[in-house]
Amino acid sequence: MMLRVLALSLTLFTGFVQATVLQRPISLDTGNGELFGSLLLPKSDTPVPVVLIISGSGPTDRDGNNPDGGRNDSLKRLAWVLAKHNIASVRYDKRGVAASLPATPDERNLSVEGYVSDAQAWGRKLKADPRFGQLILLGHSEGALIASLAAPDIDVAGVISMSGSARPIDQVLRQQLGNRLPPPLMLRANELLDSLKAGHTDANVPPQLQVIFRPSVQPYLISLFRQDPAAAFARLKMPALIIQGSNDIQVGVGDAKLLKQAKPDAELALIEGMNHVMRIVPNDVKRQLASYKDPNLPLAAELGSRILGFIDGLRAS
Repeated sequence: MMLRVLALSLTLFTGFVQATVLQRPISLDTGNGELFGSLLLPKSDTPVPVVLIISGSGPTDRDGNNPDGGRNDSLKRLAWVLAKHNIASVRYDKRGVAASLPATPDERNLSVEGYVSDAQAWGRKLKADPRFGQLILLGHSEGALIASLAAPDIDVAGVISMSGSARPIDQVLRQQLGNRLPPPLMLRANELLDSLKAGHTDANVPPQLQVIFRPSVQPYLISLFRQDPAAAFARLKMPALIIQGSNDIQVGVGDAKLLKQAKPDAELALIEGMNHVMRIVPNDVKRQLASYKDPNLPLAAELGSRILGFIDGLRAS
């Protein structure tokens, strides 16, 4: 049975240039489940650069939305910024998330290695498509780690790390939880972190910590805690761009500087006032959290200009 896919052509005006963009679903058969995403393809007589956008941690979908954190459409809006400047993009739901939930419905079977393998499979699919030229991996938050790990084996033109940690994630969690939990609960959280870092699960999780350490997610955390983001970034041989907002309450400027130390030839863009969901928001907790649920807030203007400048540099090289 053949399914007819309705492709939507949209006409965009950028300055004096009119660009027609094809927006359509795209899927990937991994051999171990099918993954689903969205393609934005500017009409062009020659191959255009394509950005594979990799979303952040947990059930964050292709658009940058998380059922636990609200809808902000950050990655969807970023994809349209690229499209308006003649750059294609594919953003996708990771296995176990949104439309790709059936690929791995039990989160106990998720792993960083599986996410890396999926990103590489998407990359190979895009590199084999004659409509596309250079392939760039763009990872947001935890997706930045996935991009760094996936890039070396698929010969990408460049990597963009956006709001990515440089430190092992167990260290980041210790810092975040230490600022929120009372001492007795923090003691138990540290014990859980120690156990998972050593590769052991621990079913004795207090109710207050279930959202982070529930037994079903512990195998994934074990795979995540094995990774060293700065070391993975240092291994990249291709050009790279580090983007970090000064008002990000989840990942700090210090991490961006550590990534720069790990790979000194990478570009570093510190965007004043930008937060984790790519908006300019004051360093106020209430306004920060509200921005995670407001898709109408514009993206930081400098974000687009820095990404476009980096990709233009790749095209010129």
